[in-house]
Amino acid sequence: MIEDEHLTEVVLVGHSYAGLVVSSVANAVPDRIAHLVYLDAMVPEDGETAVDVMPGIQFAIDQATSSGDGWRVPPMPELPAPYGLFGVTDPADVGWLRAMLSDMSVLCLQQPVHLDAPAARTIPRTHIHNTVAPDSIVRRPVPALQPNGAPSEVWELPTGHDCMITMPVELSELLLKIAS
Repeated sequence: MIEDEHLTEVVLVGHSYAGLVVSSVANAVPDRIAHLVYLDAMVPEDGETAVDVMPGIQFAIDQATSSGDGWRVPPMPELPAPYGLFGVTDPADVGWLRAMLSDMSVLCLQQPVHLDAPAARTIPRTHIHNTVAPDSIVRRPVPALQPNGAPSEVWELPTGHDCMITMPVELSELLLKIAS
């Protein structure tokens, strides 16, 4: 779409697994990307997979390959409060979210990203971390400097993983601030 629509100065926001996706898009068309935002996202290095970034995913892959049809990983189960379903605890929102969730391909989680375009390293990046998460979720620390040499920018939202549901106004305001 970026190329077909001749888009430039694009701000890409990758949530969760989509951190790998926006990194790959920036690698493919770095001259069209103005900013990358990693929203409670996996942030890969060249050659890494989702499993490399978040090793705990391997357990879900192992479960998928040892039972069922072996090619897909079902959504995570709901956890007790305050974690809920990806941080969503309101019953109406949980019902809506559950209806939207689907399985994920095992191969998506095992496919390495290729980040070999030097121009992609010059793109400014911002990280948004959602701070309400089980202790079992381990996030890589953000380096003090971005790949372009600028100081890293990290924002926090006091909510669970799906902040677009639990804090939509605050997230929108933050994204507009980052984009300006």
